[in-house]
Amino acid sequence: MVPTSRTILHVDMDAFFAAVEQRDHPEFRGKPLIVGSDPKGGKGRGIVATCSYEARRFGVHSAQPISQAWRLCPSGIYVHPEMDKYARTSDRIMSILFAFTDLVEPVSIDEAFLDVTGCRRLFGSGENIARKIKECIREHEGLNASVGVASNKFVAKVASDLQKPDGLVIVQPGTEKQFLDPLPIGRLWGVGKKTEGTLLKIGLSRIGQLAAMERAELVRRLGAAGAQLWELAHGIDDRPVSPEEGFKSVGHEITFEHDVEDVQVLHDTLLRLTEKVAQRLRRNRVRAHTVTVKYREADFSTYTRRETLREPLDTTEAIFPLAWKLLGPMLRRGKRARLLGVYGSNLASEEKRRQLELFDGGERRDRRLAGALDDITRRYGDGAITRAALLHPRRKPE
Repeated sequence: MVPTSRTILHVDMDAFFAAVEQRDHPEFRGKPLIVGSDPKGGKGRGIVATCSYEARRFGVHSAQPISQAWRLCPSGIYVHPEMDKYARTSDRIMSILFAFTDLVEPVSIDEAFLDVTGCRRLFGSGENIARKIKECIREHEGLNASVGVASNKFVAKVASDLQKPDGLVIVQPGTEKQFLDPLPIGRLWGVGKKTEGTLLKIGLSRIGQLAAMERAELVRRLGAAGAQLWELAHGIDDRPVSPEEGFKSVGHEITFEHDVEDVQVLHDTLLRLTEKVAQRLRRNRVRAHTVTVKYREADFSTYTRRETLREPLDTTEAIFPLAWKLLGPMLRRGKRARLLGVYGSNLASEEKRRQLELFDGGERRDRRLAGALDDITRRYGDGAITRAALLHPRRKPE
């Protein structure tokens, strides 16, 4: 019996943060909108989180220094990101995806893979399911999603990016290599700037050119990565859609408006960032085994410290003491801080953790406190409650 080809979808929200702002502020629609830090007339610090398609026509793009974005598009609308609002919108979008299948693997706040192979009898073909998902997201959230439909994750991911915004690209089983052949070599997973340069030097600028090479020759030139690239170039990707994978990490960081030397300001900023990370971990029903702190000095020297624990964490009370301990050795006398960040990774699902706690002696106090805080913010909004330690005037975030 011939095995049935899988049907994999990659759903990717279009310019997600900017689209949410344009949805909530009709006056922003059709205009170049940049979500990020304050450009301060071209002297601002920080980066672009994302931008609308209108802004992209000026050359603005994600992860670009905000000062450069302002020079390219001084007439643009600049807004500060509201991560909690985007996270709530993401939760609702993920709920829409789970209504079609339980095999959903969130990749980030605005994209996910779905395996709908077992749902075709109920909802129709992969194309039909993709159209229904796009309609549901547009109807319930007022946002556009681009969707790629293919027999594996890699090809579906590439397909979703080809006709943005509001795109729908279907790659029929058996046509994967034909679909990939004319595309730039940089579309392959694992081909960064360095690898792309190496491939261009040997005359490989298109995926089809790489696919035409002998596998052994690619391995000789690139090592183990060569074998993986050869398979991807032929449209081969057997990885399952795994809900267990989910988000690889959850983090928040801030670039200070002015370089900071005050240790108390760093302490309170780290506490504030940790609170956001803990809230997002709980919202996504995961806990972090690994906590990482990122610290950048005024001269752009950047340091990170991490620690991995046996028991995963998802509360501020548990994460913050560890984060503060990690930050300590990175602080140097006379040096000012430009950026500070906290991340939780090596994530464990809440369901697995519940099994481990089956015979525990009940919830810890910090877990009960976190649950109460989450209930309050769900009912009254994100600014409804804050920690007393963060209310002192001198501790106002910079």
